[in-house]
Amino acid sequence: MAQIETEQLQLREIYQLSFDIFSKYGCDNNNATALARTVETAERDGSLSHGLFRIPGYIASLKSGKVKGIAQPKVENNMASIVSVDADHGYAPFALKCGLPVLAQAANQTGIAIMKITNTFHFAALWPETEFLAEKGLVGVACTVYKPAVAPAGAGQAFFGTNPLSFAWPRPSKTPVVFDMATSTLAMGDVQIAARDGHELPHGTGLGPDGKPSDDPAEILKGVLLPFGGYKGSAISLMVELLSAGMTGDNFSYEAGEKDNNDGGPPKGGELVIAINPELVAGAGWADHSEGFFQKLEGLEGIRVPGERRHKNRLDLGARNINKELLGKLRDLLEAVYP
Repeated sequence: MAQIETEQLQLREIYQLSFDIFSKYGCDNNNATALARTVETAERDGSLSHGLFRIPGYIASLKSGKVKGIAQPKVENNMASIVSVDADHGYAPFALKCGLPVLAQAANQTGIAIMKITNTFHFAALWPETEFLAEKGLVGVACTVYKPAVAPAGAGQAFFGTNPLSFAWPRPSKTPVVFDMATSTLAMGDVQIAARDGHELPHGTGLGPDGKPSDDPAEILKGVLLPFGGYKGSAISLMVELLSAGMTGDNFSYEAGEKDNNDGGPPKGGELVIAINPELVAGAGWADHSEGFFQKLEGLEGIRVPGERRHKNRLDLGARNINKELLGKLRDLLEAVYP
């Protein structure tokens, strides 16, 4: 396997490069700031498949006109526990920035609140939105769909998206527990990075175009991913479809695939975010009770609590090693004549 060349960038440089590229290709200050912060945060925490790696896809959709770089999300909270965000055909980060504080306030008042986001293009990790809620003392759940990329258990044809699900639990005076997982064996971005870098994947990650199990990411990208855990992961993926599309009224994965222009960016879809106030639901002793559980869990040999790696990574404020080939593509985007 060839040696992967990297170049070091400071976090502020990652942010500025991202912001400059998004601004050049039609994003206003609000959208460029939200997107660049999303990219920087992903690189900071080691979520490489959702950081700089995503920028070419973002830009492809801005250039094609599918996504509005000057989107102005509209937030409504007409019913006490239901928040609706029309993202105005923009990328999700700015819509989330507008909607999450309203969702948190609603959950603090009612105990539980739901936010549906429609007319959005989600291309980032899901953990930032649930972690935002956990840092405000709320339990967070979020899910969204994609284009067909995963064959349901027993099938050989893509129908589900990678359909990620994120959950966060607050721990007062400690970092929250946060997980963000695709309901496929791997996130699509991780498969794409493995193909780029020449890595094999665990057997059973997906099927090649011949319908046979493969450990070659390039072949899996031509075929389909599989759900994690067979029928169990497939059932959870189905649940995500219904919550993200059936509950929001936006596209199911198959509808997103039929309508998308395949420009390299994400399709239009919906996202559902749920916030729960444990103080109002479980009562004043919820934090101490939960900490007793975590103490028992963390006492097990070899355990790593979900989200622990990301939180550890972010303590390192130094430079990050960035794939040099990717950086070249990003700098070419910045230097190119546009429009």
